[in-house]
Amino acid sequence: MRIGVSHSRYIASRIALDLNKKDFVKFSRGVDAVISEIEIDVRDNLNRERSLEERVKELLSDYEDDMEFEFVDEKELFKMVKKKLAKEYGVILSYEERFSDLAHIILQDLLFENLISFEVNEVRIKTIIFDSITNYIEERFEVEDVVIEKIDNMKRKLILGTDEYQIVYNKLYEDELRKRGAMR
Repeated sequence: MRIGVSHSRYIASRIALDLNKKDFVKFSRGVDAVISEIEIDVRDNLNRERSLEERVKELLSDYEDDMEFEFVDEKELFKMVKKKLAKEYGVILSYEERFSDLAHIILQDLLFENLISFEVNEVRIKTIIFDSITNYIEERFEVEDVVIEKIDNMKRKLILGTDEYQIVYNKLYEDELRKRGAMR
């Protein structure tokens, strides 16, 4: 997904809120319970990819000296090794297939935990979940740009990389998601 685990809560919120807007979907224990359950699945998915990428980096660093003498495109080699190990780590590399699989897992877990009921076909619910994920991914860059512009326009200048910058960034990011109806 090329996003950090910290985004799992935002993605979960987006999915839950999008589902909650539908008249044909009911939550048995409220939005927060649904968000928490979805977050577990999203976090697991992101953590598996992060573990895979860490392993690929380890393997490539073991052969780093050998690669200097070869004419090897490191990015291409990274992709090749990642592709080779992806199945072992349970990571689907095609984003469309990955989001579809994640939507299926989320729906099954929500049903298993009796957190959701609906009056339509499961495919329609999975489509809502899938669309929520893809919309969040697409909108994320726009939200980041708005937040960075707000920080740049502040009277008090914040230094990128400091705790203070990160706190302000996170608050503004969440505020912007709330404005867009993607977070509670």
